Parts: sequence; C-alpha cells; structure tokens
Amino acid sequence: MTRQPQPQSGSTELSVMSRTMIAALVLVGLGLLTGCATSKDELMPTNGMTMQELWQQGSSMSAGDAGQQNIAATRATLRRPITSADMVEEQTRYTREAANEIHSQFSRLPNPDLVIYIYPHLAGRDQSVPVPGYSTVFPLYQKPHYAMPGETARPPGRTR
Repeated sequence: MTRQPQPQSGSTELSVMSRTMIAALVLVGLGLLTGCATSKDELMPTNGMTMQELWQQGSSMSAGDAGQQNIAATRATLRRPITSADMVEEQTRYTREAANEIHSQFSRLPNPDLVIYIYPHLAGRDQSVPVPGYSTVFPLYQKPHYAMPGETARPPGRTR
C-alpha cells in the first residue's frame, strides 16, 4: 500500500497570496513606466513661446482691450477725491508732538485682564464661614510694559 501525501492548507494560501503580490507589483511597475513614457511638451504645450516673450506680450497689450478697460474702470471707482477736511486730518495725524512721538516710538504693550472664578468654599479656622462663589478681574502683568522703538503693538497709522 502506498501512502498519498495530504495537501496542506497553509501552502495553497501562501501560493495564492504570493501570486497576488507578484501581480500587484507588476501592475505598480507598469504604472510607473507609463508615467515616464509621457513627455513634458505633451502635458504642458508651450506654443513655442518663451517666458520672456509671454511677459513682453502681456505688457505690450493696448489700453483698448476689454480687460484693460475693466481694470481702468475699477481703479476709477476706487479713487476718491481728497477734501480739505481729509487733508487737515492727515496733517494732524502726522504732526510731531511730544506725546505723539512717545506713543509712536514707545507704544504700550497690551495688558489683558484675567477673570477668575472662586468656587463656593468655607473660610476660617475655628468657625467655618460659608463664602459664596464669585468672579474677580486682575491684570496679567503687575506694571505696564512698553515696546522698543520699531516694535509695534498697534496697527500702522494709529498713534494713540
């Protein structure tokens, strides 16, 4: 009597898994090779113009084009006439005064207020007294701090 070898279940799963891995690797390799097969000129045609020629063509467009007319119209609506009151306001903003110079050169840094909530508790050693919960506010820094000249804590144009 001859014995027949029994097939092992683990070996068939391994061979199927290895075939799947080989097929996946072949597909990935083919995908990479097809990406290298295309050329730059097919993907991004240049129409034979260099960057300098494109720049010169854009800068030499006549003012009669529709795009240029739209830009000119938009600029005209954004321009505003300066009245005498606006000029006086601008002059006073740029007038040099001692207070203006100090505030513009050494601007005060913000000192935010902190709010803390004290929970209800008992106070005292001998006789405990109930204290209800309350909120209190105190500044973050004990004294004001100033920025060095050139550093700014305010938006530009604001002096006070």
